[in-house]
Amino acid sequence: MNSLILRSAAAFLLPLLLLFAVFLLFRGHNEPGGGFVGGLAAAGAFVLHGMAEGPAATRRLLRADPRSLVGAGLLMALLAGLLPMLDGRTFLTGLWTVLVLPGLGEVHLGTPLLFDLGVFTCVVGMAMLVVLTLEESD
Repeated sequence: MNSLILRSAAAFLLPLLLLFAVFLLFRGHNEPGGGFVGGLAAAGAFVLHGMAEGPAATRRLLRADPRSLVGAGLLMALLAGLLPMLDGRTFLTGLWTVLVLPGLGEVHLGTPLLFDLGVFTCVVGMAMLVVLTLEESD
C-alpha cells in the first residue's frame, strides 16, 4: 500500500504501540495483560508497519527471523519451568529474587516474568511469521 497518511501514522504509532505492549507484558502478572496480550499488541504494531512500509522493511525492523523468535520464546518458557526443578521444586513453581537498583529501589524478579517473556516472544514470532508469509505471497 502506498499511502502517505498510513506511513505517517504508522511511524507515529509504532513506538506508542510497542510501549503499550511492554506495559501489558509487565502488568500481566497481577492484573489483566501478560505475555499473550502484550505479544498480540506488539505484533499489531509490526503488522501496521508492514502494511505501511512493506514486509521487507518490517523484517529489517524485527532484526530476527520470526521462526527464531518462536524458538527463543519456547526456550524461555521452558527455562522458566525447569529452573525451579534445579532447586528441588515442582515444574513451573515461581522462584523470586529481589534486586536493589539505584533510583528504583527494590525490584522483584521471578520466573513468572521469564515465562511471560517467553510467551510474548513466541506470540510475536508466530504472528509475524503468518502475516509476513501472507504479505509476501502476493
